[in-house]
Amino acid sequence: MSRAGTSALHRALSVSQELVAAAEAGNADAAASFDLERMKLLKEARRALQPVDAEDRELVRQIALLNERAIGFLQHALRRTVRDLDMLSVGRRAVRAYSATRSRL
Repeated sequence: MSRAGTSALHRALSVSQELVAAAEAGNADAAASFDLERMKLLKEARRALQPVDAEDRELVRQIALLNERAIGFLQHALRRTVRDLDMLSVGRRAVRAYSATRSRL
């Protein structure tokens, strides 16, 4: 087991937790930044850890679970934004229709 590789995995796990918090808060820019940082750490760990032991596999599993959670939060935020834009479009069409009807009266 490589101490540097395991350390990189622990840091990647910590960054993953920050990524989830940013995603839950709807901060996509911060989440993307954390994702880039985590990717660098995971690449560093992959280079250093040959072979990967059970403890390191567990860390990777936890990182993957946090990643799924972050993706879920970001997808939810995206759907919320799409829904808001759709409602805005409906409102604009209603205002135009009302304006056209009102001007005929």
